[in-house]
Amino acid sequence: MRMKLSNFHIVDQWFNKVAQRPSLVVTLSVLWLMLIGWIGYGWNLGNVGLVDETEPLFAEASRQMFVTGDWITPFFNGVTRFDKPALIYWCQALAYSIIGVNEWAVRLPSAIAAIAVISLAFYTVQWHLAKQDAAEQIQRPTRRYVTAAIAAAVMALNPEMIVWGRTGVSDMLLTGCIASALLCFFLGYASKTGSRESGVGSGGEVTPLPTSHSLLPNKWYLACYVLIAGAILTKGPVGIVLPGIVILAFLLYLGKFREVMREMRAFVGVLIIFALAVPWYALVIWHNGWNYINSFFGYHNIDRFTEVVNGHSAPWYFYFLVVLLGFAPYSVYLPAAFVRLKFWQRSQWQSQERSQQLGLFAVVWFLGVFGFFTIAVTKLPSYVLPLMPAAAILIALLWSDCFPTTSASSSRTPQKLFWFSGWANVVLFSALSVAMFQITQLLGTDQAAPNFRQTLENSGVTELGGYIWLLTAISVAFLIITRRWQGIIGVNLLGFVAFLIVVLMPAMFLMDQERQMPLREISAVLSQVKQPNEEIVMVGFKKPSVVFYSHQQVNFIKLTSEAVVYIKNQINTPPKSHSLLVLAEHRNLVRIDLQPDDYENLASKGAYQLIRISFKKMQPQKQDISIVPEQKSHRIIQET
Repeated sequence: MRMKLSNFHIVDQWFNKVAQRPSLVVTLSVLWLMLIGWIGYGWNLGNVGLVDETEPLFAEASRQMFVTGDWITPFFNGVTRFDKPALIYWCQALAYSIIGVNEWAVRLPSAIAAIAVISLAFYTVQWHLAKQDAAEQIQRPTRRYVTAAIAAAVMALNPEMIVWGRTGVSDMLLTGCIASALLCFFLGYASKTGSRESGVGSGGEVTPLPTSHSLLPNKWYLACYVLIAGAILTKGPVGIVLPGIVILAFLLYLGKFREVMREMRAFVGVLIIFALAVPWYALVIWHNGWNYINSFFGYHNIDRFTEVVNGHSAPWYFYFLVVLLGFAPYSVYLPAAFVRLKFWQRSQWQSQERSQQLGLFAVVWFLGVFGFFTIAVTKLPSYVLPLMPAAAILIALLWSDCFPTTSASSSRTPQKLFWFSGWANVVLFSALSVAMFQITQLLGTDQAAPNFRQTLENSGVTELGGYIWLLTAISVAFLIITRRWQGIIGVNLLGFVAFLIVVLMPAMFLMDQERQMPLREISAVLSQVKQPNEEIVMVGFKKPSVVFYSHQQVNFIKLTSEAVVYIKNQINTPPKSHSLLVLAEHRNLVRIDLQPDDYENLASKGAYQLIRISFKKMQPQKQDISIVPEQKSHRIIQET
């Protein structure tokens, strides 16, 4: 590939000077990781309210642990919550103890997990390229550090990682544990040379590690085992199944299974994993018996893999679309990254030094996770989150070929791969631009935020998003035409950051204002007006954020007809309290045929209304409440 080498001279000279000062290298690396970490995961992390429905479930279960001191059994709304193991709850509860019970504490474990795996990936890519330079007896600090910076930035700044890294659920913690475990495995595997093990520092220097006669494996393998135990405590068996599949496939492909299992001290590793992960499972089963076994291992693990759970079904090509959009805009370069590596040439990979097999390992990692969840029957976009770090490494290694080299043996990406991928990149940006200009027409109606579409259109952020993607498409096209391939990834990153800052963040605040703020305001009223023993009933929808913000238990009733029956039963039986608090959307509340004297309107926020039904007033009158016919309900809404 013909490159304009003169473009590199000034930058290359600067990196050569920096590389001679290790402390400056570390400082600049940390600053870069802090910058992309703050943009992706720190900025406004806790300034947006919890998003229903999943996030408040985790937040409240963690708050219950923090308040009650029961660190074994998770509870939500007064009942056990066996969906996920305890590590995410422990992390959030620990954050509560440090910074208080708030949105920042809920999301901090996810953000830290994301930044941690991004930082480890930066180190791994830099380490891999340093070993390559040492083998070829040349120094290319520009290529080494810029490629590592690209890997970290691409990993940090993509939709899938940002969404789950800014959400207080277990998915990013699981990804952080699994991805970090796999990176630690590779570092431990690649550090092995002959009968001894050695590590390479940031400058390429060799440092000895324990000999092969040691009872314990090297420090990277130990870290891998600890992180796998963390993954098991985050989401169960998948925490060992996924890294196990990747490591097993990688070693079998290279024919090194027995050799590496011996050096990993696999039996000792299993003991370490069990010693860290099993005690909590033993305690929670001891406390809850078969209820936990059937719910967690049966329903939330076996059933999710073998059948559709909660209606989360999707066609076989679902994850192709998830990767295309969730890893956008870099996803269009993944085919080129795969082809570049020629991973099907097994003998060539077997003959390479271990430290030079990072590309193959990333391929196996990506395909292992992708294939596993494609086979699984229940499908969700978050399931393939653990493959995003591998995808970012593949993209970074692809771009490492854009740096000049004196080595004839080094892999050079064919120009045609960049050309086709680049134009696919332009098409993707153009499609995103058109979609942003038409987004208000494409959006459906959300009953919880009926005015959001109009509010979004009035804000003008969608048009700005359209122009950002259009300008990015034009810039990439210009770089392709002028064959300045090395600048394309920078334009992709800048375009995504601009879209995040100018469009996504303001849109998040608008959505929060329309969809979640009314619930927080209602929750504040609930915590003030609720009387002793007075029950709270939520009719027609389930919003767990009310439980978290009000610190009160809520009885969720799905259908209005069921609510009518429930209220009748409360009237006809001696109640614990003389009143009942009912929270419902306006359209559902008017369908319950209550007389004006039967209830007190306490608050009306957004689409929601909070009332208090008085049983004292209704019993003497022997009210026969019923569901108002649809036509009549429309008339009542108009009158109110």
